Amino acid sequence: MNALLLSAWFGHLRILQILVNSGAKIHCESKDGLTLLHCAAQKGHVPVLAFIMEDLEDVALDHVDKLGRTAFHRAAEHGQLDALDFLVGSGCDHSVKDKEGNTALHLAAGRGHMAVLQRLVDIGLDLEEQNAEGLTALHSAAGGSHPDCVQLLLRAGSTVNALTQKNLSCLHYAALSGSEDVSRVLIHAGGCANVVNHQGASPLHLAVRHNFPALVRLLINSDSDVNAMDNRQQTPLHLAAEHAWQDIAEMLLIAGVDLNLRDKQGKTALAVAARSNHVSLVDMIIKADRFYRWEKDHPSDPSGKSLSFKQDHRQETQQLRSVLWRLASRYLQPREWKKLAYSWEFTEAHVDAIEQQWTGTRSYQEHGHRMLLIWLHGVATAGENPSKALFEGLVAIGRRDLAENIRKKANAAPSAPRRCTAM
Repeated sequence: MNALLLSAWFGHLRILQILVNSGAKIHCESKDGLTLLHCAAQKGHVPVLAFIMEDLEDVALDHVDKLGRTAFHRAAEHGQLDALDFLVGSGCDHSVKDKEGNTALHLAAGRGHMAVLQRLVDIGLDLEEQNAEGLTALHSAAGGSHPDCVQLLLRAGSTVNALTQKNLSCLHYAALSGSEDVSRVLIHAGGCANVVNHQGASPLHLAVRHNFPALVRLLINSDSDVNAMDNRQQTPLHLAAEHAWQDIAEMLLIAGVDLNLRDKQGKTALAVAARSNHVSLVDMIIKADRFYRWEKDHPSDPSGKSLSFKQDHRQETQQLRSVLWRLASRYLQPREWKKLAYSWEFTEAHVDAIEQQWTGTRSYQEHGHRMLLIWLHGVATAGENPSKALFEGLVAIGRRDLAENIRKKANAAPSAPRRCTAM
C-alpha cells in the first residue's frame, strides 16, 4: 500500500489530488491487487470514487484484484451502499464473479449487509446463481447466520431447498452455523429438514455433531427424522453417544428414537456409549429403552409426568436412593444384582453395557447401584410402589431375609408408607 493507495483507502481526497498532480502512477496496485478504485469502494469514499472516475484517465471500472473481485464486489462485501450505487451508475458489470464464483449477491448475503442486499435484488442480480461450490446467495446468508437476509432473499424468490455440489441445503448451512433463528425461517418457508448431504447427514446430524442443543430441539419439533442414518449408518443418537452430549441425547430419547439401529460397526447407540465409557449416557439409554417397552405395554396409560432420563437428584427420592446404595454396597452378593436385573426384565445388552464401566473385585457394587437407580426410574415413571416392587424382586431371587427387613423398616415409618427407609 503506497501513499496513493493509502490516501484512497482513508478518503483523503486532497492528498490524493496532490499526489496525482505530482506525477504519482495512478495504475498502481497493492500486493493483494487492490487498485485506487478497490480501496475507495471498500471504504465507501464516494468523493474519491468520483475523482478517480471523472478526473483520471484509463481507469478500468471492472479491474479485478488477486481474488478476482472488482470494486463492485468490494463495496457489496463491506456494505458500502453509496459506493455501490455510484459504481452501478458508472456502468460496472453486475454479474461478474470472483475466483470462487461469488457474485456481489453472495458476498453481501454472507456478510449480512441488508441495505446492499436489497439494492442488488432490486437491480436484478440472479438469485439462483451458484458459486464454484454450488452455493446460492441464500446458502451464504444461512451460513453467515443472517436471518434478515434469509427472509429478504426468500421474499425475493430464492429457492429454499437449493442444493450445492455436496447436496447441502440452506438448512444444512444453518445447522453448521448453529443458527436457530435462520433455521426457523427456513423451516417456515418449507425447507426440508430431511435432505441429506453427500455424506448422508441431515441438518439434525450436523446440529448434533456440533453440539447445538437449541437447534436440535427446533429440528426435532419440525419433524426431522430422528432415526436418519448417515453414510456410516450413524443416527443422531449415535453421534450424541459418541460425543457424550447428554442434553441432546435426552432430547432424542424423549422424541422416541429407535434404539435397535446399528452403525456400520454393528453398534447400537447403547454400545457406542458403553464403549466410550460415558456412564451417564449408558444409564440414560437403558432407562429410555425400558420406558419404551413399558409404554408399548401401556399405550393408554401415560405417566403424566415430565419425562427425563437423566440422573435423579430430587429431594423426594433421596431417602430411597440412599437405601438402594446401601443395598448394593452392603447386602447384595456379587452376582445378585444381575439376578435382580433379569427378574425386572433388564436385557442382556443392558447388563453388558452396565458391566463395561468399572472393573475390579468390588465393581459389582457400583454395577448393582446403577442398575437399582435405573430400575427406580422405571418404577417411578410407571407410578408403582417402590417398596412393594423391591420386596417382590428380592423374594424372586431368594433374598426373603432382605425383603422382610425392608418391609419391617417401611412399616416402622408410618409417615412415608410408600417409601423404603434406611436399613
